[in-house]
Amino acid sequence: MTDCPFCKILAGELPSSQVYQDQHCTVIMDIQPINPGHMLVLPNEHITHLTELDPELTSHLFLTARKMAAGLMDSGIEAEGFNLWLADGKAAFQEVPHAHVHVIPRFGGDGFSFDFSPRYFELPTRDELEKNAYHIRGALEKGG
Repeated sequence: MTDCPFCKILAGELPSSQVYQDQHCTVIMDIQPINPGHMLVLPNEHITHLTELDPELTSHLFLTARKMAAGLMDSGIEAEGFNLWLADGKAAFQEVPHAHVHVIPRFGGDGFSFDFSPRYFELPTRDELEKNAYHIRGALEKGG
């Protein structure tokens, strides 16, 4: 995609600090890291959404993210844990329209948090959970 900054990075048109590359994906350092060592795992082809990734590529991206987390733990960069994050769609804070997995090193007191709406603390009833499960099962049965 011509306007996609990740496609431009993969084509060598924009600079990046590359950590890893294979035939399916490339891992680069995030230029606006949440913490030092924050990496992005990008599919080498332009794919916008998680649901557009084939199962094998999805698996490969997350296995690569796992490998990057292990490498980071051995690198000497501060990390007590990790968040793996895939933002899919604008409402989920996807800023670049190219699927990618964030590997975010975490440590106590790092200042990063997820803010929850007040609705988060209003637990749904079992009936509400069952209703949502029913609708999702129905969509899956139709091939969704």
